[in-house]
Amino acid sequence: MASKTDQLLIVVSILEGRHFPKSPRLSLVVQASFDGEHLATDPVEHKDQPQFSTELAWELDRRTLHQHRLQRTPIKLQCFAVDSVSKKRESVGYIILDLRSVQEVKQEPRWYPLLSSKYTKQRPALLLSMVLENDKKPSEPSPDRFKAKKAPPRQGSPAVTDLLPDNLEAVLIADQGYHQVGPADHCSDMFVLSVTVAFATKLEQLIPSTMKLSAEGSEFFFYYTLLGNDITSEPFHNLLSPDFEPERASVRIRSSTRILQTFLSQQPSLQIHLCCGNHSLGSTDVSLSALLAVSVDLENKAATVEGAFVLQPPKRIKQTLPVLPAELQPTVGVAVTLRREEVTPQSLGNKDGGGAQIHSHLPPSVPPSVTPAEQRPRSSSPVQKPPDSSPAGPALPPPSSHTESEAESLLEELQRGKEQAGLAAADLEAPVQSQTEATAEGGGSSVSVSAPKVSIPSSAHHYCFSLDLCSLGNLSLTHPIAATLRYSYQFFGSPAPIMTNPPVELQRNMEVSLPQSYCAFDFAALPPQLQDTFLRVPLVVEVWHRDSTSRDQLIGRAAIQLSHVLSSERSRLLASTGEQCWRQTHQDRIPVVKTHRPSEKVAELTYVATLEDLGLVKAREVIVSDSSQNEPVVPTQPPSHPAAPRPAAPSLNSAPLGPTVPTAPRDTLEYRTALELELWKEEQEDLFDDQLRKKELSHMQALAEEWRRRDREREALVKKKEVEYNVLEEQLQKTLSDLERREKQLAEAELETQRLQRELRAEHDLTQREVQESSRRLRQECDHRVALERDKVRLMEEERARLLQQIADGESRYKQLEKEFQLYREQQNVRPEFRLQSEINLLTLEKVELERKLESTTKSKLHYKQQWGRALKELARIKQREQENAMTRLKKQQAELEAMRLRYLATEQKEAVQQDRQELDDIRNELNRLKQQEEDRLGPASSLGGPAPAHSVNESAEEHLRCLLEERDTLLRSGVYTHEDRIIAELNRQIQDAMKERGNL
Repeated sequence: MASKTDQLLIVVSILEGRHFPKSPRLSLVVQASFDGEHLATDPVEHKDQPQFSTELAWELDRRTLHQHRLQRTPIKLQCFAVDSVSKKRESVGYIILDLRSVQEVKQEPRWYPLLSSKYTKQRPALLLSMVLENDKKPSEPSPDRFKAKKAPPRQGSPAVTDLLPDNLEAVLIADQGYHQVGPADHCSDMFVLSVTVAFATKLEQLIPSTMKLSAEGSEFFFYYTLLGNDITSEPFHNLLSPDFEPERASVRIRSSTRILQTFLSQQPSLQIHLCCGNHSLGSTDVSLSALLAVSVDLENKAATVEGAFVLQPPKRIKQTLPVLPAELQPTVGVAVTLRREEVTPQSLGNKDGGGAQIHSHLPPSVPPSVTPAEQRPRSSSPVQKPPDSSPAGPALPPPSSHTESEAESLLEELQRGKEQAGLAAADLEAPVQSQTEATAEGGGSSVSVSAPKVSIPSSAHHYCFSLDLCSLGNLSLTHPIAATLRYSYQFFGSPAPIMTNPPVELQRNMEVSLPQSYCAFDFAALPPQLQDTFLRVPLVVEVWHRDSTSRDQLIGRAAIQLSHVLSSERSRLLASTGEQCWRQTHQDRIPVVKTHRPSEKVAELTYVATLEDLGLVKAREVIVSDSSQNEPVVPTQPPSHPAAPRPAAPSLNSAPLGPTVPTAPRDTLEYRTALELELWKEEQEDLFDDQLRKKELSHMQALAEEWRRRDREREALVKKKEVEYNVLEEQLQKTLSDLERREKQLAEAELETQRLQRELRAEHDLTQREVQESSRRLRQECDHRVALERDKVRLMEEERARLLQQIADGESRYKQLEKEFQLYREQQNVRPEFRLQSEINLLTLEKVELERKLESTTKSKLHYKQQWGRALKELARIKQREQENAMTRLKKQQAELEAMRLRYLATEQKEAVQQDRQELDDIRNELNRLKQQEEDRLGPASSLGGPAPAHSVNESAEEHLRCLLEERDTLLRSGVYTHEDRIIAELNRQIQDAMKERGNL
C-alpha cells in the first residue's frame, strides 16, 4: 500500500458542453468549489457546444482525502453566463460531484446535466472526468536505502524486450506455484499481484423494483477472473447490508519489472461481476494497466490502485432502471496491489501449493498458484457487522507448512474472532435460560402455559377498550376506491396492526359501513399512566386503497383523540362476575386528511370508542399472547382458592417393622406413591413447558430478525420506489407544465385566430359593401357618360353636315375667285409696271442673299478670330514652355560647355605653353645661331640671316589665328552657341589679339 502521507491531486477535467443556446453577447465560465477553494475556467464562447478543455486540480494528502470522503464533502461546479459589456454574471446551473467516486484509475468522461438550469428547454450538460493523481515529490536518496541494481546489458547483445513476442502470456508452473511471464533465463524476480474486494454499497439499486431483494435460497457473490483463474467471494444473502468479509486473492508471478509492465499494459481490464446464481446483476472494470501510471518503485514499495468503482447493470436491465444520482449508485471497493516478493530459492522450492486454501467455496479448478481468499482482520473492514449469535462452529484445522506467514496470522485472527463470537452467544443464552428456569420454579399451580409471564402491580386496573369503526363517507376524490382501514396502538399490548376486511368500494358523495371493524382490547394499566398516554398519543387510523393490479396506496390518515373518551360521561354497570364496573362511551365523526397535505380532507370517518374499568386486577401474573380482532386477550384468572402446598416425599425406610395399626388413607404407601407420581408428572410438565418456552423464544427471535430484515428490504424498496416516483413525478410535472403551456398557447392562438377571423369577416363585409356601392356608382356614371356621348355624337353629326355644306360653298367661291385672279393676272402682264415690279423682286432677293452671305462671313470672321486668338494663346503657351525647356537645356548645355571650356582652356593653355616653350627654344636657338653668326662677323651672312626669325614668328601667329577661327566656326556651326555666349566672346577677343599681334609683326 502507498504511504498515508503521499501528496495527491484531485483533477477535474472540464472538456466541453452541449445544448447551450447561442448568444454572441455572453460568454461561459465554470467555477469549481472544494473545501473553500474556488477555481475557474477561462471564458469561452456561448454557443451550442462550447469547448472548455480545462483541468482544475486541488492538492491534498491521503489522510485529508479520507476525512473528506467520510464527511462526503462535495465538489460543486457552477456555470455562469458573463455579459461582455457590463461584466455581469448570471448563474446557468450547477453540478454536484461525489468525492467518493474519484479513483486513481482514469475513467471515461461522462455527461453531467446542469441542475436548476435556466435553459429548461434544451437541458444543457457538461462533459467531465475526474481522476486522482499521485503528486509525490522525489525524495533525496539516502545511503541506508541504497540497493544494488542489475547491470545493464552488454553492448552488442540484443535487449530483452527486443526478444519478446508481440503478446506476452502467463504460463502456469504448477509444481513451483507461480506464473512465468517472459523468458525464464532473463526473468527471475518474484512478484505478487493481489486483488482485494473490500466492501459494497447500494447493491439493491441493481435490481428492478418489480423483483424481490432476497428470496429463499438466493445467494449473491462477486466473481472475477485473475490470469485465467476464476475467483468467487464468499456468498451473502442480504443486498442491503452485504455481510461478507474482505477477501484477497493473490497470484505469484515470476518476471522482471519492465516485462511485467509490458505484460500488464497488454492485459484487458479486470471485470468484477456481482452474480446471483448464473446471472450477472452488474459489473465494473478495473484497469490493470493503471498500475503503470502509479509512479512507485517496486523495489521499495508496492503499487496500489484502489477506490470505489461503480457497478454498471447489464444493457438489457439498464434501460429499465432510472438514472440515479451519484450518492445512490452501487459501488464496490476494490484494491489491486502489485509488490515484489523477497524469497530464497530454498523456500521457493518448498512451496508446492502456493498458499493455503482458507475458504472452501472456491472451485477446485483454481490452480495452486492462487492464494484464494485471504481474509483481512475484522478491524480493517469498512463495513461493521454485528457479532454472530450462533454457537461457535468446529475449530479450523491448523495451517499447513506451505501457508504463507500472512495467511497464518489471518487464520489465527479468524479462529480467535469465532471463539469470541461463540462466547458472546453463550453469554446471550445464559440469562434467557436462567429466566425460564426461575419462571418454571416460581409456578406453583399445575396449569401449564407456553408463553412467558409478566408480573402486574397491585394498584393496576383491568381495562377493556373497544373501538368500532362504523362508516366512511364524503369522499373528495374523483375516482372510487376499495377502502380498508388499518391501525395499531402499542399501549394496548398488541403490536400487530388491526385491519378491516374485505375492502369496501367507496364512491363520491356516498357513505358505506365497514365490515369486521369492531375490536376490543383487555389490558392492565395504572390510571395515571392511562390518562397520560391517552392525552399524548392519538390513535392513527390509515385509509388504504387496495388494487388487484398494483400495490396498496395510502389515501389518508385520521387521528382519534382518545382523551375524549376520558372526558365523556361515566355510567355504572355490573360485570359478569357480579362486581360493579364503570363504562365511558364517545362517538364522533373525524376527517381523513392526506399525509403530505394535512389541510386537505379526503373523507370522513365515524367511530364509537368505549372504555370499561373492571376494577383492580386479581391476577399477579398474566400470560403474554398476541391479540386478535375477534378474540381479545383476557388476563388469566387465578383459582379462587390457593394451591395446596406440595407435601414432602416420605422415606421408604421410615415405616416401623412392628405390628400394623390402622392408619389414615393418606398415610398409606399407595397414596404416597401415587402422590409422588403426580408430583413427578407435574415436574416433567414444567420441564416440558420450559423447553417449549425456549423454543418459542428462539422462534420469536428468528421471526423478529426476519421481520427486521424484511422491514429493511421494504424500506430500501420504498426508498428506491420513492426515487423512481420522484423522477417520474419530475417528468410528469415537466410534461404537465409543457402541456399547460401548450394549452395556454393553443388557447391564446385560438382566441387570436377567432379575433382575426372576426376582423377579416368584418373587413370582408365592409369591402364587399364598398365594392357593391362603387360598382353601382360606376354603373350610373357609365350610363350617364354613354348618354352624354350619344348627345355629343348627335351634335357632331349635325356640325359635320353643316361644315360639309360650308366646304362645298367655299369651294364654289374659291373656283370663282381663281377664275377672276387668272383674268386679272393676264391683264396685269401686259402693263410695264409689272416688269419693273418683277425686277425689284429679283433685286430684293439678291439683296437678301447677299446680306445672308455677309452675315455668315461676319460670323465666320468672328469665329476665325476666336480660333486665331486661341491658337495664339496656345502658341504663346507652347513657346513659353519651349523657352522654359530651352532655358533648362541651355543651362544644362552651358554647364556642360563650361566644363568643356574649362577642359578646353586647360588643354589650349597647355598647348600654348608647350608651343611657347617650343617657340622660346626656337628663338633661343635662333639667337644662339645669330650670336654665332654675329661673332663670325660675316658680311653676307649677317645681311641674309636677319629676316628669317621674323618670318617664322609670322607663321606661328597665323597658325594660332587660324586655329582660333576654326574653333569659333565649329562652335557656331553646332547651333548650340551664339555670338553672345561667353566662350564665343572669349574666342573673338583672342582672335582680335592674335590679329593685332600679326599686324605688329
